[in-house]
Amino acid sequence: MKNIAIFASGTGSNAAKIVAYFRNNPHIQVRLIVSNRSEAPVLNMARAAGIETLVVWKHEFYDTQNLLQILHARQIVFIALAGFLWLIPDYLVRAYPQRIVNIHPALLPRYGGKGMYGRHVHEAVKAAGESESGITIHYVNERYDEGDIIFQKKCILEPNDTSEDIAHKVQALEHRYFAPLIEQLLLSDSAVQDTNSETIINS
Repeated sequence: MKNIAIFASGTGSNAAKIVAYFRNNPHIQVRLIVSNRSEAPVLNMARAAGIETLVVWKHEFYDTQNLLQILHARQIVFIALAGFLWLIPDYLVRAYPQRIVNIHPALLPRYGGKGMYGRHVHEAVKAAGESESGITIHYVNERYDEGDIIFQKKCILEPNDTSEDIAHKVQALEHRYFAPLIEQLLLSDSAVQDTNSETIINS
């Protein structure tokens, strides 16, 4: 059994999809959900699913390696960032080379970097008048959104789409592709580039 951890800061919709996807998987299980916010709704989701949770504090996260000891004790082999807003420290990147992935709600390298998350990304895409957006799943390094790209999927934007409409289209891609790609990486250690456009209809 391969144990994975999910790091998340907010509501955890992507984390919930990952948990559901692997619930009955004979080879992979979500062992731990880590958050930097004690009030994050993702923690309630994890507890309801019977998954262990951990809240990390900034000083401990950056100035000690206590988290690494906790991950090793639970035999965590892979980390998925699902809306986790802190920069991953060097010691964790070194301990999990090519084993930490992040999903970004835009087509990197555009609309990435510190402060570019959630609605900030979608508002920037709308303000720029883009005709497409999408998701990027990438390996994590010591800088925001600069790790090697594993997978991208596009969605078509209409001129009258609001930033909320863009968010819905992008989230549909996140929910569809993130968990299966995690499974692919864990089972085959290979990644597939896919940059084909896909139109998502709001429901």
